[in-house]
Amino acid sequence: MTRGLASVPFLFFFALPLLAACNGQQQVRKNYVVHLEPREEGSTGPVEQWHRSFLPEAAATPDSASDAAAGDGPRIIYSYSHVLSGFAARLSDEEAEQLRNKAGCVRLYPEEFLPLATTHSPGFLGLHLGKDGFWSRSGFGKGVVIGLLDTGILPSHPSFGDAGMPPPPKKWKGACEFTAVAGTGGCNNKVIGARAFGSASVNSTAPPVDDAGHGTHTASTAAGNFVQNADVRGNAHGTASGMAPHAHLAIYKVCSRSRCSIMDVVAGLDAAVKDGVDVISFSIDASDGAQFNYDLVAVATYKAMEHGIFVSAAAGNAGPVAGSVGNSAPWMLTVAAGTTDRAIRTTVTLGNGEKLEGESLFQPRNNTAGRPLPLVFPGAYGDPDARACTTLPDTVSGKIVLCESRGIGEHVAQGQTVNAYNGAGMVLMNKATEGYTTFADAHVLPASHVSYAAGAKLTAYLKSTPKPTASITFKGTVMGSSPAPAVAFFSSRGPSKASPGILKPDITGPGMNILAAWAPSEMHPEFADDASLPFFMESGTSMSAPHLSGIAAVIKSLHPTWSPAAIRSALMTTSDTADHAGVPIKDEQYRKASSYAMGAGYVNPGRAADPGLVYDLAPNDYIPYLCGLGYGDDGVREITHRRVACAKLKAITEAELNYPSMVVKLLSQPITVRRKVTNVGNAGSVYTAVVDMPKEVSVTVRPPMLRFTRAYERQIFTVTLRWAAGKQPAVGGAEGNLRWVSQDKLHVVRSPIVIPRAKPAAVA
Repeated sequence: MTRGLASVPFLFFFALPLLAACNGQQQVRKNYVVHLEPREEGSTGPVEQWHRSFLPEAAATPDSASDAAAGDGPRIIYSYSHVLSGFAARLSDEEAEQLRNKAGCVRLYPEEFLPLATTHSPGFLGLHLGKDGFWSRSGFGKGVVIGLLDTGILPSHPSFGDAGMPPPPKKWKGACEFTAVAGTGGCNNKVIGARAFGSASVNSTAPPVDDAGHGTHTASTAAGNFVQNADVRGNAHGTASGMAPHAHLAIYKVCSRSRCSIMDVVAGLDAAVKDGVDVISFSIDASDGAQFNYDLVAVATYKAMEHGIFVSAAAGNAGPVAGSVGNSAPWMLTVAAGTTDRAIRTTVTLGNGEKLEGESLFQPRNNTAGRPLPLVFPGAYGDPDARACTTLPDTVSGKIVLCESRGIGEHVAQGQTVNAYNGAGMVLMNKATEGYTTFADAHVLPASHVSYAAGAKLTAYLKSTPKPTASITFKGTVMGSSPAPAVAFFSSRGPSKASPGILKPDITGPGMNILAAWAPSEMHPEFADDASLPFFMESGTSMSAPHLSGIAAVIKSLHPTWSPAAIRSALMTTSDTADHAGVPIKDEQYRKASSYAMGAGYVNPGRAADPGLVYDLAPNDYIPYLCGLGYGDDGVREITHRRVACAKLKAITEAELNYPSMVVKLLSQPITVRRKVTNVGNAGSVYTAVVDMPKEVSVTVRPPMLRFTRAYERQIFTVTLRWAAGKQPAVGGAEGNLRWVSQDKLHVVRSPIVIPRAKPAAVA
């Protein structure tokens, strides 16, 4: 979701594709993605011709009379060949029924629409322009291509200038569709490719130009070039850049202003693999519960991983509900959203002198002192519409109005309602589930967004006096806000419904109040006509995912032979679990954040570039894991496009996959899991195991020391967990870490260990 959208939460949830397993039934044509068995090896002829052979005879000829009579365009919308064996087509119910029963048809997916899920964040992550820094050692991501699936970009934006950029790599095969669009700029050495995928039912503009603002923001977060003197309305001033400022961008417009067709998304992924991208940035939230063989995004990204492409995907904005995480396949990096230490500060001063801190991007220069005004809470008597300022009485005119948050993406609209009733200002208080997470929104009137705790003080004050007053003062940009980082309330939580034995999300990155490039958009009507506003602040896992995409691109530039799994391991095992004050990272309630909230931790780019050891996986290593999930030969083949005999393989449990984290379902008997690490540090490195677990859990690591004699040597170790005598809790549940610490203390390779509760709370 993108936060900051007044009406459409850009959260990136891929609603689960409603499946019709190869049966079903009327005579209006509908759009389907048709998943086929892989084509026989050695087959000749165009792929689209083979795809047409699956259509009913009357529809099998291009531009047939039946197509013309229906007036709804060609039957085959897309032919997929790189990430999926299949095609997208328009079919009647009768035709769909016939196709389902054809040999070679795996499944039909009715078209599903998927809602859409920076000056300071580079510095907050330790990225600076010094000679010996992470950026300079990698050439700022030079030579790496990031493919971004989103709403397109505004190519004329200065973040997409190509100063200092090398030409595209020789392997690049992509195309540019900006050339026909006058006045928008075009491709260059920064933006080396751009394509639009707009099926007829999406109503997307033809070229890959951004008409929502979302894609421009995420693309510049991943790989925007350096732009000096960037700010939003005078706030958060500094030099803006993406995480990989000299990486190339390839743009795939697969979403309109508010939604993404699954047909277009698969087409964009197919093109990205064909074109030769190295990293895919995916700020769209796919299924949060489907088996991976029923999830088109999981299937398509498996093939991307098989081609050596790293996929960074938004975890989703459905938090803090347990089990809400999306994009949870283990071949993707699933990214949660956290805060930074920058705030766009406001202060609410009550009539009794108490001061409550909040945030707002609306910072009027002539209103720094603030004057006391009557404070009213229309929802004080329980009316939910008045409480959320959906409807208001005329008596709020000239007063500061207290409103309860309606949730992510709704705050500006609430202020617009207060403004329409001539309210003088708004204080927006969080609901209990939102805790201390506050947003710097582009309000249309003086406003302050305060925490749930501050809201409780406000309501208590209102009850304490017959004539309550308040004032709002504006403090501008404040650095060093604490605690930081923390996990944002909206960031989706694990466990994964599809694979609860793999810890998801994987990692947390900056996703709150992120300043990045912006395109004028109807999604932000308050600024839609303001061409002078080239940067904007947004929040969401849509913003955290491209941070990790860019950081992964820089690591790929430093280590071009590393696999996607090795890069993921480097990011996870070097992440931070302590905030900038040295205490455990907190969640939105200021409690210690769980692994299901933040994954392994908050990304630390400098350490990720030199992790010491990595947990690597080849594409074939996922096959025993998929067999262990019980998908069977057919289900595994649907994902891998290979003939598999699970009975002949040694299926493994989720805990046995060579993943950088460990989820162990520990009951009364001890459990042993095996891991293999690869030395990507110096020859002669020696590591010692250090375990941090609650005293109720006994952990034995064998061997307790790893000695490497050469680079890229692999060694195996085992971890045995058991409840200590008499210590097993009634329902279990524990979290800790295994750390491999190098003898020279330069490397600490940390893996989270999670023992889930035996009787988990119901997952919503």
